[in-house]
Amino acid sequence: MNKFLNKSFVTNLVSVVIIGIGYVSPIQPELIKSIGFFALSGAITNWLAIYMLFEKVPYLYGSGVIPARFEEFKLSIKQLMMNQFFTVKNIEQFIQTEEQQGSKMLNLEPFLNAVDYDRIYESLVSSIMESSFGGMLLMMGGPDALVPLKEPFTDKMKITLVDMIESDRFKTALKEGLDAHKIGIDIIDKIENVIDNRLNELTPQLVKEMVQAIIRQHLGWLVVWGGIFGGLMGALFIFA
Repeated sequence: MNKFLNKSFVTNLVSVVIIGIGYVSPIQPELIKSIGFFALSGAITNWLAIYMLFEKVPYLYGSGVIPARFEEFKLSIKQLMMNQFFTVKNIEQFIQTEEQQGSKMLNLEPFLNAVDYDRIYESLVSSIMESSFGGMLLMMGGPDALVPLKEPFTDKMKITLVDMIESDRFKTALKEGLDAHKIGIDIIDKIENVIDNRLNELTPQLVKEMVQAIIRQHLGWLVVWGGIFGGLMGALFIFA
């Protein structure tokens, strides 16, 4: 904002100085005044056009276009994000890439450590005791007779789980379960809801400030070039 005002002020000041020089210069006063007036006209016209983008000017139709059309700006922001960045195709590609990398770096140790082998063993013992072998086992000391089998059973179970998880059949089933297209659509819906909620919080003032922050610092040069080209047109006007 300050840079914009500085450029505008300096350009207008230089134009006014040139006009003043034209009134006192004994050499080509009309040319100098024409350059100054045209430069001032170009600078002021561009400054007013920039000002009218952000602020409503009474009796000037079309002024304040950014805050007046903030709903269209919000829709444009949403369409830009959803159509250029968060497309189903892009999400699918990302998920598929992560799946391929994940299959190479899949660490099964936390999963295997999380398995409650004691509970599995107890369920096995309970099933045996409730079966037709239960009575026979009671004659041999009951569940305590199976205690020596607990550690070998646990070790064998871990090996079996590792073999099962690393099998091609398991990996194929896992890949089929991770439907990239369905996941992508779900992610898109969630992203769109987040964007909608955030955009609904925007007000015309916030939209104006957001656009200003993006482009206004660069618009000061329009005033400068308006003054320069206006001055050149003033010189051509004299010689035409």
